Amino acid sequence: MGFLDGKKALISGVASNRSIAFGVAQCLHREGAELAFTYQTDKLKPRVEKIAADLNSSICIPLDVSDDQNITNAFAELKQNWETFDIMIHSIAFAPMEELKGSFVESVTREGFKMAHEISSYSFASMAREAKPMLSDNASLLTMTYLGSVKSVPNYNVMGPAKASLESTVRFLAADLGPQGIRVNAISAGPIKTLAAAGVSGFRGLLKHVASKTSIRRNVTIEDVGNTAAFLSSDLAAGITGETIYVDGGYRNLGMTFDVE
Repeated sequence: MGFLDGKKALISGVASNRSIAFGVAQCLHREGAELAFTYQTDKLKPRVEKIAADLNSSICIPLDVSDDQNITNAFAELKQNWETFDIMIHSIAFAPMEELKGSFVESVTREGFKMAHEISSYSFASMAREAKPMLSDNASLLTMTYLGSVKSVPNYNVMGPAKASLESTVRFLAADLGPQGIRVNAISAGPIKTLAAAGVSGFRGLLKHVASKTSIRRNVTIEDVGNTAAFLSSDLAAGITGETIYVDGGYRNLGMTFDVE
């Protein structure tokens, strides 16, 4: 038996078996949760269906968060499978690749800024709105953020303000939904080699730097994030809401590091 036995979880953002959402899905499944998945495009559908099947799920629903009607339709389809559910995992973010390299001030555009916020932040609020009528008592909503929300990180650029917006959205949703017993939190993971992260220029150098400087002297894994997500999604975390929990090996706590002679 696991501590998520009897829980139903909707997982969005699985792109491959290296994605953070996949690590979360694995850990939720291990702890007994029943899973449903979303996929963005028909190209990704077979990949997500295979991952779902490997985790004993047959529910795969199309979801394009750039369109409100598509979001509404996705939850209507989910309702055909589940009357209620307990956990929503939001692991969705996007910005144009050309805005994730070089100087922030030189690369940022109106359209890119708008797109990063809509896909990476507004989508969480819009999904929460559609999920609300279906959520059980003591439900948990969880999203993924990054240190670039509060610190400048080379090449992260427009995604920094978008993730800051996402973390603010977490706090507002937590205040709104808390009286109904619904908790809302974010995980700020350290850098992990995923398909999405590959779009950030210089990411290999970032991984190497963090691994050498962070307190545990390694990069975190999708399983590290997944284990935290499983805890936050469970009744064990019933008193935690509106928080951004760092799973980054202690990196964000460091003022400076150097070799002591």
